[in-house]
Amino acid sequence: GRKVERVLLVDTFPVCSYSQAGCPLPLLADVFDRVIQQSSKMHAASSDLHSEYERYFLPSRKIIGKRKCHSYGIPTPDDKENAQNLGKEQLTEVILRLLRAWTDPLSRLYRSMSQGQNKDLNLSGSDKALEMSEMVRELREGVAKVAEKMKLLGVIRNSVGYITPHHSGPSAAVSFYKQGELDPGDHQDLLYCFKRDSNKVKNYLRILKCTTLPGLDC
Repeated sequence: GRKVERVLLVDTFPVCSYSQAGCPLPLLADVFDRVIQQSSKMHAASSDLHSEYERYFLPSRKIIGKRKCHSYGIPTPDDKENAQNLGKEQLTEVILRLLRAWTDPLSRLYRSMSQGQNKDLNLSGSDKALEMSEMVRELREGVAKVAEKMKLLGVIRNSVGYITPHHSGPSAAVSFYKQGELDPGDHQDLLYCFKRDSNKVKNYLRILKCTTLPGLDC
């Protein structure tokens, strides 16, 4: 429980306080703040590009998300309470699995947009897809650093981020769109799914920070 986690932190750093210079607890809080800020930017970028596609294609395509998202195989908590009860190691792993699930699809989305026929939309869209792909990579590295610091502080016991998720790797994404080149409808589906998953990542990171460092703007 939370009481045990606080004892672990006190035992590891008996003279450390949040106001003390060089204390690893605010250092962990700073790393959390950076990844949360990055996740918010990533979600905002996905929302903007999804809205842009909606304006172009929604009148001729009434149903968004005609197929399940390729990341459907990753079990994710469906509300704040379930996320809080999941455990820090498990929630960190869920975040990393969601991020890993988007490495290949965003690369495909960028390539497809770069070769698309709608030059005005795809020129800006491909740039944003490339930007989102880089955001995912940076965020994965940032969350891995968070997990490393959490382990050093005794907050979690095991390393996370090394398990290959079922139904969420490149092969799952490729088979999901095995019909060939992506069309605007596929773009729309991918952007809808990425918007949904990036929102989950953002919310899970905030919950993870608050359960790890209770009392810090939570």
